[in-house]
Amino acid sequence: MRIVFAGTPEPAVPSLRRFIESGRHEVVAVLTRPDAIAGRGRKVTRSPVGMLADEHGIPVLTPKRPSEPEFMAQLTELAPDCCPVVAYGALLPQAVLDIPRFGWINLHFSLLPAWRGAAPVQAAIDAGDEITGASTFQIEAGLDTGPVFGVVTEKIAVTDTAGALLGRLAETGARLLETTIDGVEDATLQAVPQPTDGVSYAPKVLPEDGHIRWDQPALAINRRIRAVTPAPGAWTEVGGTRLKLGPVEMVEEHLPARVIEVRKTGVFIGTVTTAIRLDQVQPQGKRMMSALDWARGARLEPGAVVA
Repeated sequence: MRIVFAGTPEPAVPSLRRFIESGRHEVVAVLTRPDAIAGRGRKVTRSPVGMLADEHGIPVLTPKRPSEPEFMAQLTELAPDCCPVVAYGALLPQAVLDIPRFGWINLHFSLLPAWRGAAPVQAAIDAGDEITGASTFQIEAGLDTGPVFGVVTEKIAVTDTAGALLGRLAETGARLLETTIDGVEDATLQAVPQPTDGVSYAPKVLPEDGHIRWDQPALAINRRIRAVTPAPGAWTEVGGTRLKLGPVEMVEEHLPARVIEVRKTGVFIGTVTTAIRLDQVQPQGKRMMSALDWARGARLEPGAVVA
């Protein structure tokens, strides 16, 4: 089939790479979000999907909005049979959905109808789910509501960060998406409507969602930190200064909530249940370092607290 692949961030790269390397389908173009300013150098940067397309000489389309008449004309001229999608990052109007004869087929990183929306992996970790996965479905007007072609499952480890889990799902999901497109072409795969029960939503994770509330149980704090790692990142405040947190360890002892205690064995913070031991932290304007190195340099007063 002639396909136009739509995707933007790193988790979409394995899927595009599979389509390029398999050679079964012709990738006639890639649709990705416009180049954006990123990094400490504040340079205009191509999306990871766009960079992979450039490496293989595939035309890259970067409309500000998919509803732009110029883009719709380009897509019509390309005449794709199907458009596979992985984390493209913009809503597709019905006029665009109607252009390819097999429509747009999305790879979503959850077991639909659970965790529809922008941040399914983060939501699954934060909720304490033990199993998650990826689903391929036909895009329609609703938010991740279309009929499902196939799923793969993945166990969530107790140490998984969103980055680690998403990395695994990006690879297994890429195989699922390729198999789905093959099945659609061969007419051997039929999409099944999503059940009406078990629906949940995963809105976009914002930087303020990474602000850790220490008046919660240690288990909930641990899950939240893992859910927002690596992005947008977990953080707290010490003495009015923001401190970014890496993954932490729960320990079987108690400290008053929010109180920091520095020992030879590490830096501990109290919660409403058991304490948490910090591992790596990043003070503002500095690199990641061990929590003990940070605490020694910060010269914390006895009874110092986080906010």
